[in-house]
Amino acid sequence: MSEVQYSQAGPIGRRMFGQLRLFEPAQGQTVLEPTGSGKGYWVGAPGALYDDEADRFYLYYRVREPRPVRGKECHVASSADGVCFQPVWTATQQDLGTTSMERSSLFRTPEGRWRLYLSYVGEDAQWRIDYIEADRPERFDVRARRPVFRAADVDAEGVKDPWVARIGPLYYMLVSYAPRPERLSTQEKGTLHATGDVYNTGLTKSSTGLAISEDGVRWQWLGEVFPPSETGWDSWCARLGSLVYVPPVYLGFYDGAAGVEENYEERCGLAVSTDLWHFRRVTVAGPALTSPHASGCVRYVDGLYARGAYWFYYEFARPDGSHELRVSRVVPK
Repeated sequence: MSEVQYSQAGPIGRRMFGQLRLFEPAQGQTVLEPTGSGKGYWVGAPGALYDDEADRFYLYYRVREPRPVRGKECHVASSADGVCFQPVWTATQQDLGTTSMERSSLFRTPEGRWRLYLSYVGEDAQWRIDYIEADRPERFDVRARRPVFRAADVDAEGVKDPWVARIGPLYYMLVSYAPRPERLSTQEKGTLHATGDVYNTGLTKSSTGLAISEDGVRWQWLGEVFPPSETGWDSWCARLGSLVYVPPVYLGFYDGAAGVEENYEERCGLAVSTDLWHFRRVTVAGPALTSPHASGCVRYVDGLYARGAYWFYYEFARPDGSHELRVSRVVPK
């Protein structure tokens, strides 16, 4: 297990606040391995949660294989130690009536209800977000899912990869969305959703939007909060996927890419915010977290605090080009 010393407050006497020492992805521990070898075999897109009442870790993840299979199934798993997980719930492509599913956000409400904010490709071949609610994760029923956002709801071409947190009295949702292109030919318009993944067409970019809610059910879309850079390593994709509160700032982990050719192989950058509306890049010159293997991909980083440490779950490129799911544990001083 990789353990990195971490100071939450920092050396306050020297006026250094909100300090965080990052983990080393290559030193993390493997949680799950892909089903095959080579590019396109991925397991990851994690959504992590710790249930302090049960003293157990819960983890959403999806299993993907190369086209034409794509995201074939997703799971919610439970663990006593945060490393060895056993599935308690599974949904397949057939269950959802989809060609693929991606990152989803697991959440437990103050009332004790469990929710899964699920992203998948709908019948219209566009990415969308629904939610499922139950008294236990084992009892999630995809037949009872309800819509949160469709692409048209936010004037976009796709919405996916939600990350949900409750901060004060409000729920916040970070969303990866594909802005609607301003100028497309008739032929290009016809190909936007032909493959069921607008993000992989090169006709639009991957940006981050924000939505808020009083109950986690009815959401208000606030718009774009973290767009791709004008130039550089994250000028095509800037997918802000999770936040860790390091007083007095929120540290955001985001997936960046310079072009559509790096789609699925993004690397992790950092941003900071004090209000969840204005985010400033920390990693302007290049990514902060990478794999030493293949494409260098480290993406979908999700962090939680449990048992006196921070646990970071992430998708990590292997030497053969496949991706595995890893965890790194960061211990406060």
